[in-house]
Amino acid sequence: MEHPRLLATVRSGEEVGPPTDRPIALPASGRLVQLPGRLPVGLDPDTGELELVREVRVGRKTLVPQAVGALLPPGYTRTLLPGEVKAEDGPVLPQWAYTAAAWGPRGPVAWALHTDKRTHWDPADYSTPELKGLVRAHKARFPGNRVLAQLETCALVYRCFTSQNLFYARDEAGIPASVMCNARCVGCISDQPEDGPPASHERMEDGPEKDEMGEVGLWHLQRAPGRTMISFGQGCEGEPLTRWKAIEASIRYIRARTQRGSININTNGSLTQGLAALFDAGLDAVRVSLNSAVKDLYEGYYRPEKYGWEDVEASIAVAREKGGYVALNLLCFPGVTDRRGEVDALKRLVKRYRVDQVQTRSLCIDPLQYLEIARGRGAGGRPVGMRRLLAELQAARPGLLIGNFARGLGERKGRATPRRRPAG
Repeated sequence: MEHPRLLATVRSGEEVGPPTDRPIALPASGRLVQLPGRLPVGLDPDTGELELVREVRVGRKTLVPQAVGALLPPGYTRTLLPGEVKAEDGPVLPQWAYTAAAWGPRGPVAWALHTDKRTHWDPADYSTPELKGLVRAHKARFPGNRVLAQLETCALVYRCFTSQNLFYARDEAGIPASVMCNARCVGCISDQPEDGPPASHERMEDGPEKDEMGEVGLWHLQRAPGRTMISFGQGCEGEPLTRWKAIEASIRYIRARTQRGSININTNGSLTQGLAALFDAGLDAVRVSLNSAVKDLYEGYYRPEKYGWEDVEASIAVAREKGGYVALNLLCFPGVTDRRGEVDALKRLVKRYRVDQVQTRSLCIDPLQYLEIARGRGAGGRPVGMRRLLAELQAARPGLLIGNFARGLGERKGRATPRRRPAG
């Protein structure tokens, strides 16, 4: 429902108020969602005062309302959060990237940027009627393969695009490798404590062997057209570097048989020695996840075990030394990520290690849960806005690519890739 009198508000960090940036029409593949146990905050257009909406009249009924947010399709990055306040009995929200939304003159709008306009991740091209048959055919091709056992669930139940790509034989395909993790991320989508929100994915029960990863990855690189790529490290698993020796062996297996395509790893960057070994085996790209370039905020969210921020930075340095394509998987949260001090720390990191790409990811977490982590941590200062954050990052590092999707070998302009090494 659209409120008959009040205007929409938004949240930036701790503050709720009128929008500070312009919205866009809700993308065709986006959707509106309710926020259970969250009361909407409206703006009185006459007085400029904020008003907490505790109840609304609908006909003869009086109802307790729920705030509304938007979920964005791939290629978009949110700039503001929904304007809401938690009710006394409100639950921890499920793990989605809630975006500020409202009604505009022509329909629903959301506060977001279209940060990657490539069309090969169009949701219309996924979860198609033939997908189940492609899954069955691939499982028959590699009977008993545990990579495919996990990716079948990811593709058909979770509708993960990267896992579906493996069965469609195109673009970037995920290769899950590990059930173990050396971080306890507050927003982990595959492992949550009993008092946390329900995990949105189930982690695989048994890590695949090197041959299982190798045969699936080889098949994809040999047959997928265009920007073919495989990526170790997916959201449905733990940290892949905890199994770097098995991954190293699988990369050597692949590169002994084909030089085609790109091999990437998505990682927290915790085990620098293991990452270096993977580059020596033939890895050519790394995507390091972080929510901040400031130690206490990074560690407050990731809650690392037997590693720290210094190890993450060392891994970024090693990737650069090895000639890899270096991307940051930046978990974005408006009002925290775009604080003045946080922006400056990210700019220093991008410049120091000549980062090639920043992939923006709207952090999937209850906004109030993340604010509890960020309160008193990280670099301070007023938020400058997500739009300005991205502009300043690009200005700090000429040639830096801002986007949401990985780039294949032929798309990495001006970047050398590691020398292919023989299997050993």
